[in-house]
Amino acid sequence: MAGQVFAYIVYKEGKADDTALELVKAAGKINPDASPTAIVTGSGSDLDAVCNEVTASYKEVWKFDNEALAYPNAEIIRQLLVKVLPADAVVLVAHDTFGMDLSPGLAIMLDSTFVPDVVDFEGLEGDTLKAVRQEFSGQVSTHVNCDLSNGAVINVRPGVFQADGAAGVGGQVIDKSSEIGELVLRRRYLETVEAEVGDVDITKEDVLVSVGRGIEDQDNIEIAEELAEAMGAVVSCSRPIVDAKWLEKSRQVGTSGQTVKPKVYMALGISGSFQHLGGLKGNPFIVAVNKNPKAPIFQVADVGIVEDLLEFAPVLTEKIAEGK
Repeated sequence: MAGQVFAYIVYKEGKADDTALELVKAAGKINPDASPTAIVTGSGSDLDAVCNEVTASYKEVWKFDNEALAYPNAEIIRQLLVKVLPADAVVLVAHDTFGMDLSPGLAIMLDSTFVPDVVDFEGLEGDTLKAVRQEFSGQVSTHVNCDLSNGAVINVRPGVFQADGAAGVGGQVIDKSSEIGELVLRRRYLETVEAEVGDVDITKEDVLVSVGRGIEDQDNIEIAEELAEAMGAVVSCSRPIVDAKWLEKSRQVGTSGQTVKPKVYMALGISGSFQHLGGLKGNPFIVAVNKNPKAPIFQVADVGIVEDLLEFAPVLTEKIAEGK
């Protein structure tokens, strides 16, 4: 049977990331009887605020307060976790840029199993966990057996384990700062460079019409712009559109672009890589249009439409105009 389940909580400006709730849901799919322990590291009042926030979802919250942990430096956090985690711990981490920095090295240091970018769990039998990953840009689902006898570090794709909200657990915060010990710093935080805001700030928009590789040509972006105008929305995009210089960087949604929290997100011709979905927060209502029925975006979409966006979008624009 798997050991104790832990969830590493990331946060910004005193508020836990949406993945904090998602990791609770993921832990429940590993073992319905599991009661995951949250691990929160940092320093100061923001740390206290996050610890108190996540007690609504976790029965136990381990707090580590140290100036060296003020910035989420994976190198330092690995040193800490190796000291405090039990040998057979199962550690859940969001599969984002920080998680990819933290987890592989942590698994090596713990001598445990590492499983990246998990999108589902199919049950636990003894020490064997059945997990589902995706390969070839989401075109193929891979079912893997994970040996948990020495524990595991598992990166969970953001957005795939949808949580309805805080569970009202009313847990307790346990201050374990005295267990931190010496931390050896080889790289240090210098500064945060905020992305430039272009002609529109997509991070503040309630409705986004986002285009991806399926738009095919720069001239076709006009189709998305017309739909966005009809919907009272703003056009955003995935990284390939920025790389092709069809839209400016400030309109890119994703881990290497902007993090957005719209109420409605329409994805036109976007496959749905974890890098793109990592930029979506706040559980928006997602409408996906893609002619590939196996596109990963359909796994997280509230409404999925298998259709060529170049044919579908103009019809939708027309119908919205008629409705008005």
